Amino acid sequence: EGGLRESMERLEERLAKSIIGNPFVISRVFNAPRDLVFKVWTEPEHFEHWFGPKGCKVRVAGFEFKPGGAVHTCMTTPDGHSMWGRLIYREIAEPERIVYVTTFSDEKGGLTRHPLSATWPLEMLTTVTMEDQGGKTKLTVEWVPLGSTDEELSTFLGAMDGMSGGWTGTFEQLDAYLAELPKGGDHGH
Repeated sequence: EGGLRESMERLEERLAKSIIGNPFVISRVFNAPRDLVFKVWTEPEHFEHWFGPKGCKVRVAGFEFKPGGAVHTCMTTPDGHSMWGRLIYREIAEPERIVYVTTFSDEKGGLTRHPLSATWPLEMLTTVTMEDQGGKTKLTVEWVPLGSTDEELSTFLGAMDGMSGGWTGTFEQLDAYLAELPKGGDHGH
């Protein structure tokens, strides 16, 4: 049963990528070893210090780092608006790859629409890859909508600049956070 589920998920991923043709992709090289970048991406005590667009605060309400596990967060914007999100891990290949499905949610973790865009895709497939570059790490995020309507796909394709700005701000926060940590990854908070 597990093998069939994995096969169906891989088929769904391929279909999503072939339907959209051009996923959203953004990369950045971080001046930190890959093991440390992987650690701050996958441990809640690090995650809430850097994740999210610049100026937003993220609180982790639940964090289960394993295939099928969920992360539940609340992001608060500078003007005090709160948005809940959830991700469910599909694949974890430490320290080079993490695949998960991202959705907006309510406080209980139930699936909801984007609070600011009724036509945003309900589910997004997120693939994070981390490549070792001699003590530095090239991190790439790829996003594709899953099971989207034509209208949702159109909204996604029209939002590339906004996604780029959001992820750039997130990467800037990650870069600053990594610079505060000892290169061995010990956490001093």
